[in-house]
Amino acid sequence: MSSVIDVGGTQVRIDGRFLRIAQLQADRYEFLDDAQPLIERLGRCGRRVDLFTFIQRLPETEPKYKYPMEWDNLAVLPVTSFDHWWNEQIGFKARNKAKQAKKRGVEVREAAFDDNLVKGIWEVYNESETRQGGKNRHFGKSLEMVHRETATFLETSIFIAAYLQEELIGFIKLVYDRTRTQAGLMNIISMVRHRDKAPTNALLMQAVRSCADRGISHLVYAKFAYGKKEHSSLSDFKERNGFQRVDLPRYYVPLTALGSIALRLGFHHKLAERIPESIASRLRDFRAAWYNRKFQSATEAS
Repeated sequence: MSSVIDVGGTQVRIDGRFLRIAQLQADRYEFLDDAQPLIERLGRCGRRVDLFTFIQRLPETEPKYKYPMEWDNLAVLPVTSFDHWWNEQIGFKARNKAKQAKKRGVEVREAAFDDNLVKGIWEVYNESETRQGGKNRHFGKSLEMVHRETATFLETSIFIAAYLQEELIGFIKLVYDRTRTQAGLMNIISMVRHRDKAPTNALLMQAVRSCADRGISHLVYAKFAYGKKEHSSLSDFKERNGFQRVDLPRYYVPLTALGSIALRLGFHHKLAERIPESIASRLRDFRAAWYNRKFQSATEAS
């Protein structure tokens, strides 16, 4: 259960029913240089908030604040110039993939946010019910819902689109912080049926160029590792494209007695993050097999 509230001009998302954890609505895309005023306003906002969490801004990796903290991680690409990335930072395979996309007719460019782009994104979302062994959370959304969700943070967003004969086959929504120190990939998705044309590699190439052109020094591709899962095909993909794991302080500020107890017991983490990786890995394999059987049966029956 989630809700978004305005706290003194700052948009804050509150998650959870029993334990209510608040964070910036644009956590990992917007940052707090001084969290204390917002923490004090949260205590007076009229809504119960048990914990408030925020992550430190790049490139400062040493803890700056005295709040309780744990280490979080991001997949970070330091950006100096496009040529440096192309010649020095990415692997041979990633470079060839990006070239392959162009040879196969994929055109990538920055795109204006308009109805045509939203319609293309909606079609990309609704191509497949599954993605990466799990359910596609965007599948089945209405065009209006996709427009509403995609229209967030427009003042600090860059949209990058991959086209094949003017059909949108993939896109990136890049959101930069107000100091233009870093930009994060809020969305990156391509059509499964055009995977052989490597549109995702071409999109990343343009994302690096877009950051370099604007003097944005860090490109962030979400987390490098999730929970206890240190490596995956996705982390390998990030590494081949020059992204590195960077550990950053994430702060947890208890605002109620329940928040203090939950923090001490580790209940501020999701259940999936507390399961041993040996068990979690088997559960992920089971989930992927179950989704594959379910949607294959649905396709054969139609």
